[in-house]
Amino acid sequence: MSVKHAISRGMELGRSAFQLGILKPAGRLAAKFRGERLRVSQPSRSVQPQTFLPARYRYYRMSLSGLAAQLQSGGFRRLIGGSPRNRVVFLAFGVGLGLIEQQLEDDRKSDAACQQIQALFQKKKFERPLKSFVSGYKLEDYVIGKQIGKGCNAAVYEAAAPFAVPRESEKCSLVELKSNSNEDSAPPRVPCPTSYPLAVKMMWNMGAGSSSEAILNSMSQELVPATPHALEQQEGELSLNGHFGWVPKTVPAHPNVIRVYRAFTADVPLLPGAAEEYPDVLPTRLNPMGMGNNRTLFLVMKNYPCTLRQYLQVCTPSRKDGTLMALQLLEGVDHLCIQGIAHRDMKSDNILLEFDSGGCPRLVITDFGCCLADKNCGLHLPYNSRWVSRGGNACLMAPEVATAIPGPGVFIDYSKADAWAVGTICYEIFGQQNPFYCPHGLEGRSYQEMQLPALPANTPADVQLVVRLLLRRNPKKRLSARVAANMLHLSLWGGRALATLDRASLSKLGDWLLCQSAFVLLKGRGPSGSSVEADLQKCFLSNIDLEDLRTAIGFLMYGRELHSAITL
Repeated sequence: MSVKHAISRGMELGRSAFQLGILKPAGRLAAKFRGERLRVSQPSRSVQPQTFLPARYRYYRMSLSGLAAQLQSGGFRRLIGGSPRNRVVFLAFGVGLGLIEQQLEDDRKSDAACQQIQALFQKKKFERPLKSFVSGYKLEDYVIGKQIGKGCNAAVYEAAAPFAVPRESEKCSLVELKSNSNEDSAPPRVPCPTSYPLAVKMMWNMGAGSSSEAILNSMSQELVPATPHALEQQEGELSLNGHFGWVPKTVPAHPNVIRVYRAFTADVPLLPGAAEEYPDVLPTRLNPMGMGNNRTLFLVMKNYPCTLRQYLQVCTPSRKDGTLMALQLLEGVDHLCIQGIAHRDMKSDNILLEFDSGGCPRLVITDFGCCLADKNCGLHLPYNSRWVSRGGNACLMAPEVATAIPGPGVFIDYSKADAWAVGTICYEIFGQQNPFYCPHGLEGRSYQEMQLPALPANTPADVQLVVRLLLRRNPKKRLSARVAANMLHLSLWGGRALATLDRASLSKLGDWLLCQSAFVLLKGRGPSGSSVEADLQKCFLSNIDLEDLRTAIGFLMYGRELHSAITL
């Protein structure tokens, strides 16, 4: 309930009392009400560690109940003298403040419930370590298979560890996906076994030298998603193949962010297809015309069936799956933002995909070679020279990044840049070409919001609203990844609770949050194997913030009211 709304309610109460000519009975009633407010509003003896006060009330730090009581008392003392209008207005202002105090008490209770839920689900770790990884800090510990990917800085090969027991992988070939997508009712995707559950990424070392320390310092961004045991430990210090180096800022485990299980340096081998695919980056001992160094960095990760771009080329997700895919990207970006990390190269080629036990696509963000993970500057990069890198993929560069002009004291704010890129990827998820990839498409530095094409008609209305708000040019008016994710969470699972929710009341929302928490906890006790929906619900409950929920609900209600008005 806003201050304006509360005071207006008090004014209406006072005006009605005056017009009906029952000021004396109304005074007795208000006096009784004031006495009840004084009794209820007495400070309790119980200790509250943190008193919640929403941002919109930050100028009312004093006790509103005490102020309301003083104004009401003053209003009764003025009953004998003064104009009737002033008496009623003065009394109404006090009653209005009393209503605000009641709303603040509800807010405190709701915020306390949110904090308890958040603390409970933050204890649930997403880390799922591979128990078979007891060694593997050398290239000789892995059996290398065929090449499965290649970018501008590295090549990726399928691999297996001799000591790792091959298991059933949640993989599915693109051929199978294409055949399923051509049928009216696609059968469940059946996992097919693989003897290469791992992937080894070999970085191309063109100018970092051949010492492990220099390689680690030069390619430290690739180690941002590394596990705590990714680098070999010797005598309590981290080292690469015996050479000590600088350890970069890392991100905790998250179901929608890739994990690097091992990282080490080794001599560059002649892997399958190397002489044909990337001869120029090979060292001279393998190619006399090559310009690469003898040693480079190797990263060991999980092997995923395909990238998001490859999947979308043969499959069109359903409405729900598409919403879940967009939500996963927002949750992954929000997790990075909380850690002070900006990916800066979000695109469908840098998003890997697999399937959970129910056949729902699970997305993970990968390739952190262009990320901003500086412990000193966080998400605000000093841009004092054009030589400062602004990230990769100029086509999906947010407007505030693309239009930045270097100069003294200039900073680029990346806090909402990745969320903007997710908004553009949503076009691809729902079966439309990315408007910023077209030959004559839009440009991040110059487009206008009215030029954005409409999403396909089968896209959920709430998703369309989120995408529009994510692609606002002004970052101050743009949704954060957290608020956008909350909107999709509420749209997916809010149901009847959201449909009957009022902006001024959070009691129904609190009840729904408690029921949702109980449901997720009970569901987690079922058979092993986490589903995409279960992980998303845990992410939502572990990041609950009352003000973010208010904002998300406000946008959803506004969007639905606007949609209803347009429909009518």
